[in-house]
Amino acid sequence: MPNIDKIKKYKRIHMIGIGGVSMSGIAEILHNWGFEVTGSNNSTNENVVKLLDAGIEVKIGHNAENVVGSDIVVYTAAISKDNPELVHAQELGIQTIERANFLGELTRCFENTVTIAGTHGKTTTTSMVALCFLEALKDPSVQVGAILPDINGNYLVGNSEYFIIEACEYVESFLKFSPKSEIILNIDNDHLDYFKNFENIKNAFIKYVKLLPNDGLLVVNGDDSNCLDLLHFTNAKSLTYGISNKNTDFFAVNIAFDENGCAEFDVYNKNVLFGRFKLSVPGMHNVLNSLGCIALCSEYGISVENIKSALLKFKGACRRFELKGVVNGANVYDDYGHHPTEILATAKALMAKKFNRSWVVFQPHTYSRTKNLLLDFAQVLLNFDNVIIVDIYAARESNKYGITSKDLVDKIREFGKDALYIPDFDECVSYLKSHVEAGDIVLTLGAGTVTEIGDMLTK
Repeated sequence: MPNIDKIKKYKRIHMIGIGGVSMSGIAEILHNWGFEVTGSNNSTNENVVKLLDAGIEVKIGHNAENVVGSDIVVYTAAISKDNPELVHAQELGIQTIERANFLGELTRCFENTVTIAGTHGKTTTTSMVALCFLEALKDPSVQVGAILPDINGNYLVGNSEYFIIEACEYVESFLKFSPKSEIILNIDNDHLDYFKNFENIKNAFIKYVKLLPNDGLLVVNGDDSNCLDLLHFTNAKSLTYGISNKNTDFFAVNIAFDENGCAEFDVYNKNVLFGRFKLSVPGMHNVLNSLGCIALCSEYGISVENIKSALLKFKGACRRFELKGVVNGANVYDDYGHHPTEILATAKALMAKKFNRSWVVFQPHTYSRTKNLLLDFAQVLLNFDNVIIVDIYAARESNKYGITSKDLVDKIREFGKDALYIPDFDECVSYLKSHVEAGDIVLTLGAGTVTEIGDMLTK
């Protein structure tokens, strides 16, 4: 059982933005530990419904009175400084704490917090590790950045000293955690609205690695030279994995893909056969993700058979190359990829499948990312036969960058491929329904509302 003495002073915890992916998970963990948890959210969503079903009081809309009587108020980074609940908590002298800082407090309640970081693949790899620990009956607590059907949600409350969480580098929030073990999947150019340049991104990962205790564990991708550099910044035990780099502790060879693009491969540990593994998620990038999982789990004493079984059972988290249904005899998939590296990995996974023509509906995510990586986005989208671009999903930004989705369409056309700009979702669905044929593959792509198109198409 986790040691909750560190946070026992907070009897009543109020959470602003409780319906968020991470916040709802934290709320459920606290509720199961016996804390009185209340919260507010600007709208009802699946997470809110689940919290209400669990007996957690959630108010829709933000009202200053909601915080009265709380010992601490936790808020998400998306909450504005003039939020009436946040303002009133401060007026009443109630302690307020940002979500990442509070999650950091929770990591210190566990003897063994396992964090999975990297620019791409965090959700998938966190899910893989969680399922391996469950298969080995280690009873972990889990928090992951998407709905994982295997645990019927984005979190799981266990009663062991293991806490497996996804650790995001954005605004350096992962530096608030106290990990015993870390997997670092890759370091890429992203979140430049915050980091400004690649050097700052890498420095954030260096600081993150320095959080490890001397008796901790660092697992890094040996195919990524920036990850390998991190080994110099910790005294913790380190393990490396790779596909192209065979000078690693765990590497994969004899990789074969089935008609769904899912891999089967041999894993060697220090040139000794560790086992042959089969995945139920497509793409070479998932071979690499699974290697990180395998390396870590082997160090935690999880048997080869348990790892094999868990990886084979894992069909993917929601919005990770998720099959949504069929339209006109064509399979419709949905994927969260919103960075050129992720889109390229998804395109390669798609190409390993059997199909006639590919259709992608891409929604750029944030103006800053679209502006900074416009050329890269255009080049990776050339991998699809038919390209449709919808409007940029602003997320946390206003358009001070002078960029639109039409600029991306124009850039793709400069490379000699036609691309369509269809901002209206209904119009986009209508166009696809009249053009997509049996045997095609349709992919909705992006971290915003583009996921709705898959449902509209298949329902």
